Amino acid sequence: MITVEMLKKFGANTEEGLNRCMNDENFYIMLVQTTLNLDQINALESQISENNLDAAFETAHALKGVYGNLSLTPLYKTVCEITEYLRKRQEMDYSGMVNELKNGMKELIDMAN
Repeated sequence: MITVEMLKKFGANTEEGLNRCMNDENFYIMLVQTTLNLDQINALESQISENNLDAAFETAHALKGVYGNLSLTPLYKTVCEITEYLRKRQEMDYSGMVNELKNGMKELIDMAN
C-alpha cells in the first residue's frame, strides 16, 4: 500500500497535494492510486511514434494536469517538458522523456504492490 511517506521519498510534494485534498490523507492516496497505470503514458508514446503530435499534446497536457494536481513532482516535471515541446509540434526524439515517465510510474506502481 502506498503511503504519504513513500510519496515523499519518491519526490512528490505531498504537503501541496494534501492541501488540495483538504488534508484528507485517505482521499489523496486514493486519487494517487487511480493514476497508477501506464495506459496514458503508453498512449502518449504511440501517438508520438505515429507522429500524431496534436493527439500527443492533448494526452501530455491531460497528464500534466493530473500529475500537477496530485503534486507528483518527478512525473510532473517530465510531462511539462514534453508538453512544451509538443505545444510547438516539435518533431524530435521523445523516447528518453517518455521512458523517464514510464520508469517513474513503474516506481509508483511497485510502491503500491
